[in-house]
Amino acid sequence: MLSELIQESLKQSVHKIALTLGVPVIAEVHVALEQPASADHGDYSSNIAMQLARPLRKAPLAIAGLIVAELEASGSVHGLVLRTEVAGPGFINMYLDWQAWARSKGSFTLPQHAGGSKVIVEHTSVNPNKSMHIGHLRNSCIGDALVRVLRATGHTVEVHNYVDDLGNQLADTVAGLLSVPLAGEHMRFGDYCWDIYAEINKTYAQQPKMVQKRTEILHALEEGHGNTAWIGNLVAGQILKEHVEEMRGFGIDYDLLVWESSILKEGFWASAFELLPQTEIFVQETEGKLAGCWILKQPAEDATPDTLEEHQKDKVLVRSNGILTYTAKDIAYHLWKFGLLEKDFSYSEFQSGLWTTGLSGQALPFGRADQVVNVIDYRQEYPQQMVKQALKALGFSAQADALHHVSYGVVSLSPASAAGLGIDTSSGKSSYAMSGRQGIGIKVTELVRLMEDMIESTRSDKNGLSSRLIATAAIRYYLLRFNLGTEIVFDFKQAMEISGNTGVYLMYAYARAQRVLSKAAAAGGGSGVSESGVSESGVGEFNVGESGVGEYGVGESGVGEYGVGEYGVGGVPLFPAQLEAAELALLRQLSMWQDTLYTASRELTPNTICNYAYSLASLFSNFYSACPILKGGEANITFRLWLTRSFTDTLGEALDVLGLPKPERM
Repeated sequence: MLSELIQESLKQSVHKIALTLGVPVIAEVHVALEQPASADHGDYSSNIAMQLARPLRKAPLAIAGLIVAELEASGSVHGLVLRTEVAGPGFINMYLDWQAWARSKGSFTLPQHAGGSKVIVEHTSVNPNKSMHIGHLRNSCIGDALVRVLRATGHTVEVHNYVDDLGNQLADTVAGLLSVPLAGEHMRFGDYCWDIYAEINKTYAQQPKMVQKRTEILHALEEGHGNTAWIGNLVAGQILKEHVEEMRGFGIDYDLLVWESSILKEGFWASAFELLPQTEIFVQETEGKLAGCWILKQPAEDATPDTLEEHQKDKVLVRSNGILTYTAKDIAYHLWKFGLLEKDFSYSEFQSGLWTTGLSGQALPFGRADQVVNVIDYRQEYPQQMVKQALKALGFSAQADALHHVSYGVVSLSPASAAGLGIDTSSGKSSYAMSGRQGIGIKVTELVRLMEDMIESTRSDKNGLSSRLIATAAIRYYLLRFNLGTEIVFDFKQAMEISGNTGVYLMYAYARAQRVLSKAAAAGGGSGVSESGVSESGVGEFNVGESGVGEYGVGESGVGEYGVGEYGVGGVPLFPAQLEAAELALLRQLSMWQDTLYTASRELTPNTICNYAYSLASLFSNFYSACPILKGGEANITFRLWLTRSFTDTLGEALDVLGLPKPERM
């Protein structure tokens, strides 16, 4: 990566200066780099000289001068830096040689420690008791984007979808199917169960004794025998097929479906239970509310009066009636994920290319991860901490440190979207929460259909991407672009906007650039096609080339004879002696791609890619407006075509990571 090359050169310069001054070599020098907002202050800037003032016993300006002199003497960062300046009170500002960068960028690689390990990413993991809603979809989109980011940075990634076929939610749906009569029009079994689940929870409220039915069914599901267990198995299997098919429509796939029942039947919990009593924190309570329960004993300092009762139920691993909690099974599952149990599942194909755990099948090399990433909403933060605590108590501290919980905020509906779904908005709230128990929310299939219909009714040219593909891409991007901790208030119209930070805007920017390149190639020997302007919004209403995207042409001399590489080395044209501001801004953003990708993989933040891609698309729009791509002298045309191609290559990689299409036209 470019930033790592610069950082390493700065570190080496600091060590040489320290030796020259007779100061002990500083073991760890953290070189912070930033890209100044204004190119006048350099393409990269560092305050390292100010950090070293005390250990080197010199003024920051003097230290900065020594570092700059050393950089220049050693070749100024592999010839990539054109000049380096010192600015008060001690900043080192570096100006890149963009011609050299362009020739070298294909050789830049991610840091050696960026990839190479095996990572298990668990996401989606929706209870198989009803159709999925938009809140579940945010989990899946985040998880799949992280899978793509990690693979793009050299990791081997195994994708798990955990199927809780022994939980309360499935038990409630089975109880409803056995006890609640329901009629009506339903397209899918999951939609029918959506209504059944809401009805059984109403019944619980009206007839509290019915809750006992849930406990009975839970026991039957865990035992795995008899009518009730088979009904639960059939319900979960059918709904899971619908979930997998829905996610495939968003480009989301899995490698392995891990059934919670398999963890019990294969004896994973039994093996974990043999290990846990060897620790001091796994005990059976003998008195009080939790008498008879096996718990993970919490340090007193970890609990406050506000959180004690809330978390008390979470620390229970085995209830007094013998039923395991979700956390107990999760501990066993994570011991297996890291290859710490002397047991394995049997595997069979659920669908082509998708494997599932079971009691029969074949041996396959799943599990044994170096790192584990779990995408689970913020409400599960405490149970995730308990899994870490159990791993550490068992002596697996390295594995505990390699377990990462990607927490995210829940999704609610805007008043306009809620009203459109028939939800009562007379309370005047700013957002409306979804509740499966009350049957309030929007199913993923309904959301896609509504968005598809809205797009189809507004677009005039329907020869590009299908309205359905535009809809799924728009939804996916909307759920990814927010900071993970943000609670999203989903609004249909905002997600479809063609300007601003939306998936539609990014796809239009890509299609616009491709249209430039296609018209240039088609013009060949010089058809003299003229170039028209761009509308204020940048694109037309779902119609590339109608009013928003101009007709890209060439000057009288044509383009074909001035191909990329004609005036350059290694496929890179000669750059203008003086870059236009819009050209420089686009180049600077292009140079940050690998740094951004690595940051997203290290911090597990897919929204980092969204922010980068939106800035890149905006800068290309500015470049297109300010710098006629296919007019002017031969060298200018060649350079700007190369810059346009570099933009499509880079934005294309970002779209791949985000799981969005790369359209030739919309």
